[in-house]
Amino acid sequence: MGKESQHLFIDFEFTMPEQKGRPKGFFPEIIEVGIVVARNYKVIDTFSSYVRPQHFPTLTNRCKTFLSIEQQSVDSGITLQELADLFKNYCKNYETTVVTWGNMDMKVLRQNCQKARIPFTFKGEQVDLSMEYKKFFGDRNQTGLWKAVEAYGKKGTGTHHRALDDAMTTYNIFKLVEKDKSYLSSPAKTTIGDRIDLSKVLNKFA
Repeated sequence: MGKESQHLFIDFEFTMPEQKGRPKGFFPEIIEVGIVVARNYKVIDTFSSYVRPQHFPTLTNRCKTFLSIEQQSVDSGITLQELADLFKNYCKNYETTVVTWGNMDMKVLRQNCQKARIPFTFKGEQVDLSMEYKKFFGDRNQTGLWKAVEAYGKKGTGTHHRALDDAMTTYNIFKLVEKDKSYLSSPAKTTIGDRIDLSKVLNKFA
C-alpha cells in the first residue's frame, strides 16, 4: 500500500542587496518561511518562522523596508539546517508535492543548501503554480500572486510579502484553479477560448 499524498504550499522571503553596491559573491538567502500543509485539499497544518542567513547575516535597508522585517526578528529565527530537517519530517511519511508561486523558492532553497553543504533531500514533485495558471488561462505574461487571486474577485490572505500569508494565498488559488479544471472537464464543458466568467464560476461553486 502506497503512502498517502499531500501538498506543501511554500513561500520564502529572501535577502536582497541595496540598489547599488551589491556585495561580492552575494546570493539570496532565505530569511522567512511559510508552509501550508494540505491533504485532500484541506489544511491540516501551517508553519511560519524567520530564518537566519549565514553568509550575509546583516539585512540591507532595502530588504528591511521592502519586506517590513527587522534585523532582530531574523537573528532569532531558525537555522537553515532546522528548516531542512522540518521539510524532511513533513515529507517522510507522505508522497509530497510542493507547490510554489514561481520557480525561485525551490531554486533558492537548493542553492542555500548547496552553499551550506546541507543535503537537498526532497524527491517529490514540484509545481510552479504561476505557470499552471498561465497555461490554464492563456495569459501571455506571468502573473503576480496577488494579481492572480484578484482576477478571481478575491483578495490575498493577510499581508503580501509575508511568507505564510503568501503560502496561504497560493493554496487558495490552487483550489480555485483545480475547481475550474473540474468545471471545464464536465460533460457540458467550456473551452478556454470562451474565456469563462470567473465570477459566475465562483458563485456557482463557492
